[in-house]
Amino acid sequence: MGWNDQIIEEFRNNNGTVTTGGFGRSLVLLHHTGAKSGTPRVTPVMALRPDRNDWLIAASKAGADENPAWFHNLVAHPAVTIEDPDAGTVSVTAEVLTGEDRDRAWRLFEAASDGFAGYQRKTSRVIPVVILRRAR
Repeated sequence: MGWNDQIIEEFRNNNGTVTTGGFGRSLVLLHHTGAKSGTPRVTPVMALRPDRNDWLIAASKAGADENPAWFHNLVAHPAVTIEDPDAGTVSVTAEVLTGEDRDRAWRLFEAASDGFAGYQRKTSRVIPVVILRRAR
């Protein structure tokens, strides 16, 4: 069983709490569709909740020089579902933030975890931030 599979299993077995890696209740499970393959996928990602209808996720890939595959999938197929520890299963629409909106959201990630500032220092790319808005 891979790392993501272990995190997903722990999330589901503990009502959204993940003690591995000290994640606590900061993760959501992102259900997305492969941009090229069309294959359904589930990826655990850290999410911030600026309000009850929005989630922010950062395509950091731990500071790698390329974006994670899930980011490309969201751009291709922005209507997705998440599993949230508190809100349950929620249909959302993904939008990549730009300009000051992106920068403001990125500062929230840096404030939430020192790791994110380190990720940005490791790469020359601007790490994308995606807002997931509850589908109406």
